[in-house]
Amino acid sequence: MIAADHLIKRYDGFTALDDVSFSFPGAGIFGIVGHNGAGKTTLLKIVSGLVAPTSGSLVVNGIDVVHDPVALKETLGYLPEESRLYETMTAEDYLSFFGEIYGIEKEEIVLRTRRLFAALSLETGGKKLGEMSKGMKRKVAIARSLIHNPKFLVYDEPASGLDPMTSRFISGYLKKLKGEGRTIVLSAHNLYQVEEICDRVMILRRGKVMALGTMDELREQFGSITYTIWFAHPDPSRLDHHTIPYHLDERGLACEAGDMTELNACSAAIAAAGGRVERIESRYPSLEEMLVAIGE
Repeated sequence: MIAADHLIKRYDGFTALDDVSFSFPGAGIFGIVGHNGAGKTTLLKIVSGLVAPTSGSLVVNGIDVVHDPVALKETLGYLPEESRLYETMTAEDYLSFFGEIYGIEKEEIVLRTRRLFAALSLETGGKKLGEMSKGMKRKVAIARSLIHNPKFLVYDEPASGLDPMTSRFISGYLKKLKGEGRTIVLSAHNLYQVEEICDRVMILRRGKVMALGTMDELREQFGSITYTIWFAHPDPSRLDHHTIPYHLDERGLACEAGDMTELNACSAAIAAAGGRVERIESRYPSLEEMLVAIGE
């Protein structure tokens, strides 16, 4: 469980986090989103015990991170946005190096490395890290964060700069880690990824919490459902575009409505013009639209 209470972080008079409070019950994925400068990375560093808050409290799995950050290290797997790898090492040697730091026996390190590489579909071919693609390097960095089998993971932009296939693979792998009972706190600019995999999402703006909840709860908070009604065979010349907000494209004629009253009005007007309802689509606001609504 994670419980943050009134976290504040100031740097030379600049407030990076301003009274941030949240909780997350346990195994699952907690997403943090916001525009650049919102405070995401600062918060992740505090949650990881790498940076101390100016004030406030933070407890992770019973550990008081503010007063005893070292106690968190053995149960934490941390992935920074930019992972500086030792580029003259092979991936196997790199994981062995970090495994030994955690006091893991060499035979166990070899076994864990093989399992992690298999799970990540990572075939190194004996390459040194400096010879690998960005996607391969990111997978190695993820493997490094897992070599000591932590139950608490903090990932800053886990799929940053990756091609769509690798990004999708990473999303699937994070869901697999969640299924193993791990807790993952992550930030991401890929908002579609956040919508897909996160159990709860927090939106930050200039260091303040603007919204917090499941995607369904956020959708309810930021706007009602939008209906798009598609019609077949209407006569557009019999429609008043100023009264009925419709549009035509290669798929046909469509009318958007924000509620059932508007939907019924559109349907009646277009039926009077000789059209018939072909299908009705519904859509909630996306996470991207929520961020735009909040502003910078």
